[in-house]
Amino acid sequence: MNAHPQTTSPLDPVPQLDLAGQYATIGGEIRTAVESVLASQQFILGREGAAFEQEIAQLSGAAHGVGVASGTDALILALRACGVEAGDEVLIPPFTFVATASAVSALGAKPVFVDIRPDTYNLDPSDLARRVTPRTRAIIAVHLYGLASDMDPILNFARAHDFRVIEDNAQSIGANYKGRRTGSLGDAACMSFYPTKNLGAYGDAGMVVTNSSEMAARLKSLRNHGQSSKYVSSEPGWNSRLDEMQAAVLRVKLRHLPEWQRRRQAHAAEYTKLLLGIPGVAPPFIPEGYEHVFHQYTIRVERRDALVQVLNERKIGSAVYYPVPLHLQPLYASLGHKAGDFPHAEHAALEVLSLPLFPELRSEQIVRVAEAVCEFVTH
Repeated sequence: MNAHPQTTSPLDPVPQLDLAGQYATIGGEIRTAVESVLASQQFILGREGAAFEQEIAQLSGAAHGVGVASGTDALILALRACGVEAGDEVLIPPFTFVATASAVSALGAKPVFVDIRPDTYNLDPSDLARRVTPRTRAIIAVHLYGLASDMDPILNFARAHDFRVIEDNAQSIGANYKGRRTGSLGDAACMSFYPTKNLGAYGDAGMVVTNSSEMAARLKSLRNHGQSSKYVSSEPGWNSRLDEMQAAVLRVKLRHLPEWQRRRQAHAAEYTKLLLGIPGVAPPFIPEGYEHVFHQYTIRVERRDALVQVLNERKIGSAVYYPVPLHLQPLYASLGHKAGDFPHAEHAALEVLSLPLFPELRSEQIVRVAEAVCEFVTH
């Protein structure tokens, strides 16, 4: 590898994520937005939240946005709005964050796992049919790491069986699937604005987007104690409202998101150029017609845990998303799954590693990380 000119000491840490670096560039804008909310003294269901809902809906190619308190709440409320009830079953991939499944469990429904494709890490549509039972009501398609699931066969399957489709778009805001934005493809799509996301709040925040005006109206009721009008509740609901402070912060960040996305994609391309063809390392795969927004730059490598140790010794951050597939989590031991039931998810959990990636990452840092990976796999 040809090393780029060093502008920092090779001993300086390379973090997996650097939110402080981001704040250094936009701090003034953030403080102005927060002070505006403080001056307004309107903190819940105000102008900032309403404007942000419209902006995220537009970004997603959806008609409506409904802000909620977290990405997990977005999943729970979307499932309820899609008619999922206690005793129902929802098809989900086992290789994702636990919130995807625990949202199903929160309604008294049962998560039924569907294995993933080994190249994209997303739900394998060809594995859906054998998981269906008379109790199946919906499918959650997770767009993992910044890459859309293969939605056309998922949607065709769902239509044939009259299932609802919910997109878990927590990691892939702004991604494209065959010319369409994630968030506009299913019956509803759920977003998380957890601080580490590509568009991150300064606390918890989430949203559901949908093209259905009826579903949007029900979601607005569900997030606010099931109220159909003030102090009149038509059904059990939640206290799950996106507050004005977070909405204001997110609106500032949203203005920067297109540039941040371009930088992420450029950094990913540089990583791939350096790692492609290195024996034992598999860079991210992007199917034709997809646009990856790289919430994570995730490679596959044997002896992953040993590589993590080497990177730690070199002060290089990394992360494993996710080391234990959902069907092997203690939370779901009662479902009776065992090792080997979902081999692609299990194999991925042993080999995936997310390398440092954030908009402010510098070229010499990318080279340093890639060199460390290459030295590990070639020695």
